[in-house]
Amino acid sequence: MYALPTAIAVTGPDLVLPSPDRHTPSAAVLQSAVQSPRAYSLDQALTEMHTLIEHHGYVIVLCPASVPATVAQRLHAVRSVLESDRIAVVRSDLPPLGLAVLALQLRQLSVCDFSPGVLACAARLLSHYVYAGALLGSVAKLDRVPVTLQSHARSWVPGTQFAVLATPRPSLMKVSSGDEAYLPGPGFGTRMLYAPGRLAPDWVTGTLAPAWRSQDVTEARLPGESARWWATGRLVEFAAAIPDISVLYQLVSSVRRDDCHWCGLELIGDRCAFCAAPLPPPSERPAPPVRALVTRGATALPPGAT
Repeated sequence: MYALPTAIAVTGPDLVLPSPDRHTPSAAVLQSAVQSPRAYSLDQALTEMHTLIEHHGYVIVLCPASVPATVAQRLHAVRSVLESDRIAVVRSDLPPLGLAVLALQLRQLSVCDFSPGVLACAARLLSHYVYAGALLGSVAKLDRVPVTLQSHARSWVPGTQFAVLATPRPSLMKVSSGDEAYLPGPGFGTRMLYAPGRLAPDWVTGTLAPAWRSQDVTEARLPGESARWWATGRLVEFAAAIPDISVLYQLVSSVRRDDCHWCGLELIGDRCAFCAAPLPPPSERPAPPVRALVTRGATALPPGAT
């Protein structure tokens, strides 16, 4: 047990969604990632991170894979100078709004009885359950999702729109009037967030959300990184994910836990999120402790999830 919830830190204010209740803590926005190295010195970055560690014990930093290299380098430099094994830098390929949803889920789980190691590893697990995509006015410059030559050509036709799913399984379709084809959606209850850019959200709210049987559809602010991530400002970004903390808790609890052979923290999956040490082969692992698992409402792991 830990006196204070593990801190969930993000690299920009747009990744902090409103807390759904008074129990969910906010995320810490790292100024060392928001401001340039010239405007925010390494000493300031060290003080910022040291303060978080002093108050929370452990810090989990969610860092988009799309951020400039200087941001990731600064985070690893801070961790190295502090010589701290209490900082986990978790890189994610989720689009900006999807990453904001993941950060909210970790914030919700941070007040539960999960150890910091399990909570950090849960980011990878929960990413498989975030259906993140966008309605785009063009895919001509999109390079984060496979795009066919035909779709590239159609992008130059005025008024053409595309529905793109980035995670968990990339998919792309042309949106046309009366089209009954939908992006492959989740087979479980979700809440959908959508963030309009320079496109109307009607197709997302009136067609996609009902097709996915989203239990709630809420507008959010478009993250500043979205236009760069999707390579166009003519978009409506959306993300559908599990909103119920009890389901999230059961999902993480149902996964086998091991102790990291390097730093000693608990982990789920095949790698420690804090020290990056891989899980030893099964023949070298100690027998797992007996745990009482609640099976009611459990959700199966998707293919490829660890």
